[in-house]
Amino acid sequence: MRLITFLRHPWTAMLARWGRIPGLRTAKVTLAAVLAYVAADLLNTTEAPILAPLTAILVVQVTVYQTITESLQRVLSVLAGVLVAVAFAAIVGLSWWSLGAVVAVSLVLGQFLRLGPHTLEVPISAMLVLAVGAAAASQAAEGRVYETLIGAAVGIAVNFTIAPPVHVVPAGVAVAGLATRLAGFLRALAAELRTGWSRHVAQNRLTAARDLSAAVLAADRSMVRAEQSAVLNPRGGEVRVAQPRLRTALTAIEYCTIVVRTLCREIFDRTFYLPPEMEGEVYSPDARPALADVLDAAAAAMDEVAAVAAGTEPIEAARARVAEQLDELQRRRDMLGRLLLVDPHADAAAWQQHGALLTAVDRLRVEIEAAVRPAAEPWRPPSLADGPRRAARRMADAADEALPVVTDRSRRAMRRVMDVAAEAATEAAANLAGPDPYAARGHAPDAGTGRPDEQAAADAAAAAVRAAAESVAEPERKEPEREPPPRPGAAEPDAGRD
Repeated sequence: MRLITFLRHPWTAMLARWGRIPGLRTAKVTLAAVLAYVAADLLNTTEAPILAPLTAILVVQVTVYQTITESLQRVLSVLAGVLVAVAFAAIVGLSWWSLGAVVAVSLVLGQFLRLGPHTLEVPISAMLVLAVGAAAASQAAEGRVYETLIGAAVGIAVNFTIAPPVHVVPAGVAVAGLATRLAGFLRALAAELRTGWSRHVAQNRLTAARDLSAAVLAADRSMVRAEQSAVLNPRGGEVRVAQPRLRTALTAIEYCTIVVRTLCREIFDRTFYLPPEMEGEVYSPDARPALADVLDAAAAAMDEVAAVAAGTEPIEAARARVAEQLDELQRRRDMLGRLLLVDPHADAAAWQQHGALLTAVDRLRVEIEAAVRPAAEPWRPPSLADGPRRAARRMADAADEALPVVTDRSRRAMRRVMDVAAEAATEAAANLAGPDPYAARGHAPDAGTGRPDEQAAADAAAAAVRAAAESVAEPERKEPEREPPPRPGAAEPDAGRD
């Protein structure tokens, strides 16, 4: 696939490789495997410590963050499989039914631990340990765990210390390539509008516009990889600088593809609802070239957006050229609007479709302008604590669903405490605001007693404490059912009736 891509787009493929030393990852994987084997051999984990270099090869991934996550998942999968095998080896030996039980329990445990692609490592480790027998199971388990830890540690160390990769350039090339592809699409649509037009051509353009979504997903995957490469990476500053520019451009270009698809849909609908003999007359002889000029101006602006995303030239100069192209786009759009002006009473369908077409052009201009807008705030890599926070939140939600009685009682208790405290605070505020009637009449309170507002506050605090204690110690009593109020117009019950 890469060979085909290189043959089709050699300059883009070479630009994507720019900034990376050829063969660096191969050398790092080889070095990690050799160091892991030497370390395991020196520690004398097993007679042939081949599992350590195997683990090192598997965990040296594209980014430092992926290397660490792969290492943790692999260690956890091996540890889970070893524990299952040791537990079964202490009770039964290797047989057809024990093997099936080990595989089933290991798979369920892997799914429970959410190991993903490493789930199969759990039954594999369990079967390998179970195959040595009950006598040597513990020794084989220890050796497998030690070698896995050694391989994972060596792989992380090698990928972290030797040129930790950042993927800013591939992400910029992907975003710039998406903008270039969208510009080429707009130019092709403009050329077909000038040469000839039919329902078949309109349908093909609409299908091609829908295919742009796959290119957007590919660029987004490259952008996500670049963002992940900044996590735990001493060279992550390059990603922090380039990420706002690239993410802003990618988001706006994605919206542009949606607007272009809408624009193609409006053109296709205008062609579809006309008789077959009038397909070529979907727009007037002056309006069709004007629409093609608008698309050419949008394509020229998208080319400058690609220059901003690639970052191969001064960003401010490219942004200035985008502004110039947008001014030209606005001028051509105004000209197209005058040519598409129709009387809504004479042709309501044309008036509606022309308005939708001009709205799509306006939206396209806005999104192109947003693609090169400077970011409002700097970007930081996602925190590693977000995952544990989400896990803790899921556990709290699960506990809330599993224990509804306890949680409901606690919520109701807290609500009653808050109601009592609010009533007491309101009463105390009223006492503070209004004068004491006894003080106004000259009757002083007895000695040893506090002021009325202080006494009210103390009574409120005591009532809140009593309400909390009653709510925690006793279940909530059901309130007596209240009779529904009489319906309007219904006869009221006789007050004198027994």
